[in-house]
Amino acid sequence: MKNYESLKTNKEFKSTYSLGKSYANKYLVMYVLKNNLETNRLGISVSKKVGNSVVRHRITRLIREFFRLNQCRLKNGYDIIVIARVNSNGKNYNEIENALNHLLLKMNLLKDV
Repeated sequence: MKNYESLKTNKEFKSTYSLGKSYANKYLVMYVLKNNLETNRLGISVSKKVGNSVVRHRITRLIREFFRLNQCRLKNGYDIIVIARVNSNGKNYNEIENALNHLLLKMNLLKDV
């Protein structure tokens, strides 16, 4: 069962882009905005510059899998947009996982355990 929903509308993406905080690393950019809900909402954006549709969908699946496996570690109540950079093309799950963990630590979105 998912502990997050998806950002679907252009309005939701735009408000997160304009009002949220952003951090970036070599492979990904992450925008975060508090949403006053009890769940997280996730949006993933992978441009055509990254690669063909097979490559873009693979990166999307890796990011979605990371959030599925780590949903219990995340604080609730945030809109999160993850944008894949061109350098993410051809990276394996461990490299994407490290990049996402790095951004979540910078944003202080991990629960204190």
